[in-house]
Amino acid sequence: MSRHRWLLPLMFPMLASLSACGGGSPLNPGPADDGILKIWWNEGYYPEETEAVRQAVNAWAAESGVETELIFYSEKDLVQFIENAATTGDAPDIIYGQTIEPSLLPRLAWEGRLANTTDVVEPVQDLYTPAALEGVSYLNRETGERSFYGVPIAQQTTHLHYWKSLLAQIGRSPTDIPQDWQGFWQFWQDVQAPMRQSGLGEDFYSIGLPMSPAATDTSYQFEQFLEAFGVNLLSPEGELLANDPQVVQGIAEALRSYTSFYSEGYVPPNALEWGDPDNNVIFLSRLTAITANPTLSIPGSQLQDAATYQEQMGTTLWPNKPTGEPMRYVSSIKQVVIWADSPQEEEAKAFLSYFIQPENLAGFIEGAQGRYFPVMPTLLQQDFWTNPDDPHISVAAQQFENTRPLNTVLNPAYSEIQAQNIWGNAIQSILTNQATPEEAAETAMAEIKQIFSEWK
Repeated sequence: MSRHRWLLPLMFPMLASLSACGGGSPLNPGPADDGILKIWWNEGYYPEETEAVRQAVNAWAAESGVETELIFYSEKDLVQFIENAATTGDAPDIIYGQTIEPSLLPRLAWEGRLANTTDVVEPVQDLYTPAALEGVSYLNRETGERSFYGVPIAQQTTHLHYWKSLLAQIGRSPTDIPQDWQGFWQFWQDVQAPMRQSGLGEDFYSIGLPMSPAATDTSYQFEQFLEAFGVNLLSPEGELLANDPQVVQGIAEALRSYTSFYSEGYVPPNALEWGDPDNNVIFLSRLTAITANPTLSIPGSQLQDAATYQEQMGTTLWPNKPTGEPMRYVSSIKQVVIWADSPQEEEAKAFLSYFIQPENLAGFIEGAQGRYFPVMPTLLQQDFWTNPDDPHISVAAQQFENTRPLNTVLNPAYSEIQAQNIWGNAIQSILTNQATPEEAAETAMAEIKQIFSEWK
């Protein structure tokens, strides 16, 4: 008879109590091979997302007869526990985290700490987009070859959300928003004063871009600015283009553009200290007119409020690049991984093969309220994604027609750029230490060169 356990450690007392559950606590996972399939999963942004995972695990455990232990972690705790597991070897069998694919998974695959999941992905690879397969193909230093070291379940890119209702308040409309780079950002700067005068007050700022090294969102948004300014740090073969002066110049131009909104007074002052949820909270409090976010969690949080979702809030495509070319969107693949040498590797692969069946995966993605986008074209045919009247998902669908993967796919060393907060630190050096964009770009490139030289 199968026995399934799930745990949700949200508070310290709950963490302390896990050791009484028979499977060990996250700090002391217990015997590596006790016959239990252990799953660490990022707690969902919405209850429906968490519930969809729980139901899938329950259904599979009942069907397979395999005893499972599902533990939900906060994002911050999960990253720390994975790092601890990499050091101590006390790891679960399966891991899913919402922010670990750009900064952590490429390194773990490179070091041989992740199981090869080719036999999970290959049988259904025709169901996936090419970008999804590319996003889980990592280098392993022992073999010197690429393989699938993750199982794709969703994808994300960075979106721009704004308040149509606030524009209407000052007599403007979405049709007034320019699509050229300079005109687009100037538009949002120009609406700040009249919006303040309309009753929003001096605490209102028009642009909600994160400026903090503590927020992974900062790196996501700045990567999109690098794309806008045509910066290619890596060759198609994954070589660092460290000696190309145009690369450093492009980084400086992107930094100048990104930080100018803050230095000129259009971004909330506390953006220097934001964590990942803060731009969401401040935007939803109507303290900014437009914000960037690497998921659709902002409109997703308003799905139950039809007036806000459909009428008051909007999502727009990014403007064209400064050169006039259409924007290409930097995308990231959400993926589940199996720890190398897992004693339950066969069971882990069996569960993931079950989970990624379209009818099962659909429940997870839709439970996330559209926060992430499907990686299987067949799922995009469902009503949830095809409604042309949806003002947010319909825009996101256009974005996913023109994407490129994060540079971590080309070279795992690039993951250290986010892990070490290179871009967030460069942004703060300009805004708090009065470095010029050129100086910040040179410092960032020197740090990146060091990372790549040490990546062995």
